[in-house]
Amino acid sequence: MDPVLTFSHISKRYTRYVDRPRSFLDAFVSGLWNRRRGTSEEFWVLRDFSLSISRGEAVGVIGDNGAGKSTILKLGARIVEPTSGAVTLNGRVGALLEVGVGFHPDLSGRENVFLSGSMIGLGRHDMAARFDEIVDFSGVEKFIDMPVRHYSSGMLIRLGFSVATSIDPDVLLVDEVLSVGDMTFRQKCMDRIDGLRENGTAILYVSHNLGEVRSVCSRAVWLHEAEVRAHGLPDEVVREYTNYTLRQRGLAVHELGTVEGRGGRLGSGGLEITDCMLLDRGGQPARSWKGGQPMILRVDYRCQRALREVIFGVSVYTEDGIRVANPDSPVYHDLRKYGDLHYYQKRSGAEIDFLLAD
Repeated sequence: MDPVLTFSHISKRYTRYVDRPRSFLDAFVSGLWNRRRGTSEEFWVLRDFSLSISRGEAVGVIGDNGAGKSTILKLGARIVEPTSGAVTLNGRVGALLEVGVGFHPDLSGRENVFLSGSMIGLGRHDMAARFDEIVDFSGVEKFIDMPVRHYSSGMLIRLGFSVATSIDPDVLLVDEVLSVGDMTFRQKCMDRIDGLRENGTAILYVSHNLGEVRSVCSRAVWLHEAEVRAHGLPDEVVREYTNYTLRQRGLAVHELGTVEGRGGRLGSGGLEITDCMLLDRGGQPARSWKGGQPMILRVDYRCQRALREVIFGVSVYTEDGIRVANPDSPVYHDLRKYGDLHYYQKRSGAEIDFLLAD
């Protein structure tokens, strides 16, 4: 499949000015007295960055502040041009890069919706057909005719995300701004992103929320000091980034496997775990829980032979690698190749139901 967005050996350089005149008067006085003008120095925010994203693919970009993540999005949205290299875009872009970006503060929310549409080539008739859905999703209908300068940051994000995702984008660029929204709206955004991806929209997603990157994205890129440090499956890229961060802080590193050892197994091979999935109370796949609610861990397994005593266990880690729980199942007796479902709820520590399925 041909890529929708391609970065080919992109490098981006900025200039940092030191002792730069802050006003015309400063510049005039400096020139009058032949003072040395402000000096400048160049620095690179990206070096030889290459990435291709196809339709229906979501790629996450992680890294410390200043690593070049937001610059990638601005390059993809054509807000800035690269110093070297080329950006190739095939289709329409929906972008949510900063709080309120693209909105005129003196215009109302309604006027900004139509202004945003005109900036990407959609006429008033096209935006009018989308308007009710945009306002309904954003939840700002009571304030839609108020100047957006009076909107809170959360309201701006709601309206901006609704506009960016309503234009049937071929590429959606999302920055860390979703962290401003409340939990309910963030979940709506994640569901909307999942729907767009299923319909063929390519997603480039920048976030410090490593859990979201793992759940939303099929690939991830770790940027470090303007260069790509790791690129691959989200779990493995997040692990490398997390372990590096922990080492920098002098903390213990929990090795959660390697790329080469992904799916590696220990033991005699009498039982093989074929799949694991986290479910909600109703038995549906879930990505978040409220405090105090039990989780259900479904473990699919295959016995190569009858086993007399088996224990299943799980370890729960925070995003920074701290283990918070490691509940175990009871001893299951006489597990066979084709058995029944087994349930167990652990009442001490973390509450996790183990659901074993053959």
